[in-house]
Amino acid sequence: MNKFFSIVLIGASVLTSAQIKFAGKANLLFKTDSPSWENIKGSAQDAYNKAGKNNVGFNVGLSAKVNLPASFFLMPEIYYTTFKTEFDVPVSNVTLEAKSNRVDVPVLVGYKILGDNLGIFAGPVASYNLSSDNQYADFKENATKDFTVGYQFGAQVQLQKLIVSAKYEGAFTEDQRDFINTNTNETIRYDSRPSLFMVGLGYEF
Repeated sequence: MNKFFSIVLIGASVLTSAQIKFAGKANLLFKTDSPSWENIKGSAQDAYNKAGKNNVGFNVGLSAKVNLPASFFLMPEIYYTTFKTEFDVPVSNVTLEAKSNRVDVPVLVGYKILGDNLGIFAGPVASYNLSSDNQYADFKENATKDFTVGYQFGAQVQLQKLIVSAKYEGAFTEDQRDFINTNTNETIRYDSRPSLFMVGLGYEF
């Protein structure tokens, strides 16, 4: 017990002495297969050609940056994230939508390359699904998994108070949903947490 309290006190003293900065951030989200430049460029071109329809999502939230020794920093964030994925059901000839309205909580560890002007970061992201069950044609959506876990890595540039960032998000666990035909009881299983490329702007308070 004494060791536990000692660890808590040490952690509290570190956070108290650490320099903590806060920022508001917003990102555009593009679904992509992998973090390769060709896939990211293809996703952006596809979104442009379709005027963003069904291809682009967004998130908004808050970010904290805690300076650590040796040019490292801790960057916990919280976002409201929304995007959707369309897929076709061949037998029923119906297009269904898997809407994702989530609370995302990334916990990122970064390294300063050029002081506060340029940094890289990586870490896990926990997501809580806020999407309610939806009806599409004769299909009723049933979300079977509320929590999913992914990972992020990327970089950010800061010019005075303005922050420009780019990052990739992949998945450790999948988003699981059933789409049930209310007439025939046909069940379509959706098992995916799409990979995302994000570009965004932030402003430090």
